[in-house]
Amino acid sequence: MPEEHSSKQYDMDLEEIRSKVLLMGGMVENQFHDAMLAFRAGDIALARQVVKSDESVNRLEVTLDDACSHLIVRRQPAANDLRTVMATIKVITDLERVGDEASKIARIAAEANANDRNGNIHQYDTVRALATSAGTLLHDALDAFARLDEKQAGKLIAQDKLIDHEFQTIMRSLITYMMEDPRTISAALDTMWVAKAIERIGDHATNIAEYVIYVVEGKDIRHTDYAQQQAGQA
Repeated sequence: MPEEHSSKQYDMDLEEIRSKVLLMGGMVENQFHDAMLAFRAGDIALARQVVKSDESVNRLEVTLDDACSHLIVRRQPAANDLRTVMATIKVITDLERVGDEASKIARIAAEANANDRNGNIHQYDTVRALATSAGTLLHDALDAFARLDEKQAGKLIAQDKLIDHEFQTIMRSLITYMMEDPRTISAALDTMWVAKAIERIGDHATNIAEYVIYVVEGKDIRHTDYAQQQAGQA
């Protein structure tokens, strides 16, 4: 009877942590959305708001890390339960870094607008498709984490290569702009940094998808070609 009670309490504690992690996910999704809106509109006030909101994300990261550590000490989970807690800690870290990247975009948006560094480049249009792809990947990865859906997570991992390809295309385009017209250099560099931040958000979203597979299947697929492995098993 005590073991059953302990198991139920563990499940309740873990579910509370997972709920807060998903809340954190919603916060960083909003950060990213607002950062891109600030970049598109040149909204300095909104950009500063995004940077300020990162403080709340950072505080939540500390709180959740502490909760996970206490859960391990109190409940001493084993096997799949321990994998779930460890993966959750990693998800928390990746979400905090998504918030950092969103803040970076917001700061670039504010500085570019304050110094009138728009040049002749349609900065937002250049990265719009990339931002849409990364935002969708982040949202879907959080959904897969909420439902522990390893099949959806597996599909998402392949999307990161598409985002990487979009990023490289943007880089080549911006380099061409700078070579042809030096007056575009400042604006192009700003856009490059924004594109890189978006690409990193895609990487962090992919990490979250990988952690879902780790929890469900017990496989650490980092640094492996998961799609090729799955094809080989088919």
